[in-house]
Amino acid sequence: MALGLSIRDDPGFLRLTRDEALGALERIAVLVLIAGLIVVDIFSLFSPGVNLLATILSIATTATFALYLWWPWAATAVLAVLFALSFTVNTQFNVIFAAAVAIGLVIRLGRTVLVLSYGALFLVAVAVIAYTDGGSTVNVGTYLILAAVAGAIGFALRLTSARGHRLEEQLAIQAEQEREAVLAERRWIAGELHDSIAHHLTIVALHVQMLDDPQTSRGSQEAIRIAARKAMTDLRFVIELADDAPGTSAVQTGDLAEAIAEAHAEIETAGHSVKTDGDPRDARLPRVAEIVLARIMRESATNVLKHAGPGPVRIDLDVDDESAVLAIRSPLPATPRRDLPSSRTGLNRMAERVLGASGEFSAGAVDGQWCVSAKVPIG
Repeated sequence: MALGLSIRDDPGFLRLTRDEALGALERIAVLVLIAGLIVVDIFSLFSPGVNLLATILSIATTATFALYLWWPWAATAVLAVLFALSFTVNTQFNVIFAAAVAIGLVIRLGRTVLVLSYGALFLVAVAVIAYTDGGSTVNVGTYLILAAVAGAIGFALRLTSARGHRLEEQLAIQAEQEREAVLAERRWIAGELHDSIAHHLTIVALHVQMLDDPQTSRGSQEAIRIAARKAMTDLRFVIELADDAPGTSAVQTGDLAEAIAEAHAEIETAGHSVKTDGDPRDARLPRVAEIVLARIMRESATNVLKHAGPGPVRIDLDVDDESAVLAIRSPLPATPRRDLPSSRTGLNRMAERVLGASGEFSAGAVDGQWCVSAKVPIG
């Protein structure tokens, strides 16, 4: 993500449409400078022949700069009062000098209304100085130049601050996006492991219970061996995808025909008769539909192995020019099985996959059978 800020990117800062605040280091620097100037004025009180009122007014003018850090409007009002009082002790040049410097703080901190108001008052004050001083254009020009320099510095600091705020916001957004990406990847890995590894573990758990039967022992051993091998293959596949490994593309994951054939064999091995109908290699099936339906077939086979009661299982695939419908029907058990592991997330995962492909999904008991139906558009 490109990070940066230009004048065109955020014209709101040029229009000064909101109040700003100094950073911690800026605030400390200003307060230290103000404190130093006040200490100098205080020490000057002990000098012989010092004008007490003039010194007090100078201290008050310097202290007004600290007021700008919190209440720019109040500081401007105080500064205007001090300027009016300065004529009584003939220190108006000192106050107008301070007012010229304060323009930098006004532009750095204030919004448009304050900046324009302050600018108008400053020009009036300069005009009053020029008039009462017999039209001394040299002094007037000096104050105007000083005000322009201070204003430019304040504006540059404001843009720098704005750029920093925007950068912080973009970094925060980027960090949140990265966090969401990590969480999404973790959820994806967990889902892939559930869809693949859980299926094979179900087969293993089922056939472990059949090892003691001499008639099914050899077949169960072979089924366990095949399930373990497939689990390792799927586990490597998930790890390669998570690592974005170059060899990932060589692993086949969405072969619907293979998924139906595997489910047929696994369900038959578990003691159910299976009848399949439909052509999983239909040329009209797009890759997306094939991947989704292959996942549905695998998860449904897992559920059949876990929960189906005695009786035949049907796998029907109906493909036309608009959609592909995969339906799996299995007999409901007389009593629920509790001896096989179940995460209870399979149906949600299947629904998410189908709905994510703009399809329709349903699952439930119908006439003593558990029916799963997934319809995916292909048009």
